[in-house]
Amino acid sequence: MQSLTNRRTFLGGLTAGAVVGPSLLGRPDVIGAIDPYFTPPKKWRGKLGAFRSPLVFKDGARAKTPADWARRRLELREDWMRLLGAWPELIAEPKVEVLESKRRENFRQLKVRFKWTPVETTTGYLLIPDGKGKRPAVVTVFYEPETAIGLGKNPHRDFALQLARRGFVALSIGTTETTNNGTYATYFPSIKNATVQPLSMLGCAAANAWHVLAQRPEVDSKRIGIVGHSYGGKWAMFGSCLFDKFACAAWSDPGIVFDTRPSVNYWEPWYLGYHPKPWRKRGVPTATNPARGLYPKLLAAHRDLHELHALMAPRPFLVSGGSEDGPHRWQALNHSIAVNDLLGVKNRVAMTNRPAHSPNEKSNAVIYNFFERFLQG
Repeated sequence: MQSLTNRRTFLGGLTAGAVVGPSLLGRPDVIGAIDPYFTPPKKWRGKLGAFRSPLVFKDGARAKTPADWARRRLELREDWMRLLGAWPELIAEPKVEVLESKRRENFRQLKVRFKWTPVETTTGYLLIPDGKGKRPAVVTVFYEPETAIGLGKNPHRDFALQLARRGFVALSIGTTETTNNGTYATYFPSIKNATVQPLSMLGCAAANAWHVLAQRPEVDSKRIGIVGHSYGGKWAMFGSCLFDKFACAAWSDPGIVFDTRPSVNYWEPWYLGYHPKPWRKRGVPTATNPARGLYPKLLAAHRDLHELHALMAPRPFLVSGGSEDGPHRWQALNHSIAVNDLLGVKNRVAMTNRPAHSPNEKSNAVIYNFFERFLQG
C-alpha cells in the first residue's frame, strides 16, 4: 500500500488536475490546427475493442456520475499501484546543484544534478527562456538528456530545445548510465531486489522532476506537462498517468497498450517484467523464452494500459502515433473519451498518425501546438 504521504500527494494531485480547467482555453491561433485530432476516424468512432471498461468497479457496478468516477478512479489507481509496487515518498523539496550555465539562443541552459529517487542522482538540463513572470514548463524524457536539448544524433527528438524556443521552461532528463550498461531503467531499492516495476519507477522519477520544475521561480506549477518518444513515450505515459500534477502529456509512439510487436516490449525486465538476474533473453516471449514477473500476470488478469490512460481524465493527452500506434489504437482511447464524456468535458484525448516510428516535423508541430493550447493559455 502507498505511504500516507504518497496518498496525500495523490489526492492533492486530483485537486490540481481539477484546477487546470481555466488554462485549457489556450491560444486561439493554434486551436484550429489541432482540433481534428480529437475526433477518431469514422471507422473507429465508438469502437471499444475487447478492452474492459475502466468505468466498471471491481464488484461489477458501473460508474454513472462524476462522483462515482472519483471513487472508481481511486480504486483503479490503488489497484495498479499494488500491482506495480508502491512508490517511495516523493522528493517534494529537491536540492538542485547547478554544474554549468551557458547562453543559447533565447534561453539559458543549466546543467543540473538532483536526486530523482531516494537512492539515485541524475544529471539533466534545464532550459530557461528569456522573459519575466511565471511560465509553462515541460519535462522531457529519453535514453539520455542530450538528445532533447538538440545535441543528439537523431532528428526530431529535440523536444526540450523546440519548446524552449517557444517560451517553455524545459527540463530534459534521461537514463544515461543504465542505457550504457543495458539495464535501461531505474530500480528501487536496487536492481537485485526491486520492489517497484522499473517502468513505474521511471514514472516516480518523472514526478520528482516535476517537483524540480515546480520550485523554480520562473515556472507556474499548475502548467507543467511531460513528453517523450518511444522508450521516452512509455516513460511519459506512466509518469503522467500515475502522477496527477502533470497538467497534460504527449506520448510519441510508445505502444499505448500491450502487444506482441517487438517495440511494444513491456515484457522486458526493465519495463513491467522485472525479475532478479540473470534476465531472460531479450525479445518477444516464446514457449522457450517466456515473459516473467508481473507482465504475464497482467495478461492473465486481462489488464491493459487503457486503464492507466483513464487516470488522465480530465487532463488532456496526445498520442503522437507512428508504426506502433496506428489508428486502431482508438479502440483503447475511446475508453478515455467515455470517461471524459461522463465528466462532461470534450477534446481531452487526441491522436495523430504517421507511417514510421520516428517522429517528423509535421507530427512534432502538433505536439508543440498541443502544449501551446493547453499550457500557454
